[in-house]
Amino acid sequence: MNRRKIIFYVFFSLLVIIGAAGIYIYREYNRSHRDTAELKPNYTISATELLKEFEIDEKSSNNKYWDKVLKVDGIIKELIKDEKGFYSVILGDTASLSSVRCSIDSLHSNKAASLQKGNSVAIKGICTGFNADELLGSDVILVRSIITQKN
Repeated sequence: MNRRKIIFYVFFSLLVIIGAAGIYIYREYNRSHRDTAELKPNYTISATELLKEFEIDEKSSNNKYWDKVLKVDGIIKELIKDEKGFYSVILGDTASLSSVRCSIDSLHSNKAASLQKGNSVAIKGICTGFNADELLGSDVILVRSIITQKN
């Protein structure tokens, strides 16, 4: 092979690699999450049962629930609105320090604004883990949550 053909093949190969990388980067940058409202829950469970499972065996509960869509029923312990206007709903037994913390998806924050402390609610969200703390209470974390049922 002569030198001109080698340069052509190397240049063409680099061009294809750069083009593929550019397409991949563009698609990842512009990717959006699917709305949790459209997703079917993998598990339906009460907040107290979910907390109990994590407190008994954190490792197997993480394997079971991590990155899964959960529908959690419970009593609202607290409703928090941060400085940016995002809502978090804290579910669980008022006698316990442990809770299920649900970060409400910003697309569905108008439903969260109408919630009242002490009411029963069903929330669907994606489980991202468990924060164990004996002094302050442990938390199961749900993100991109939506309110599916108010009572």
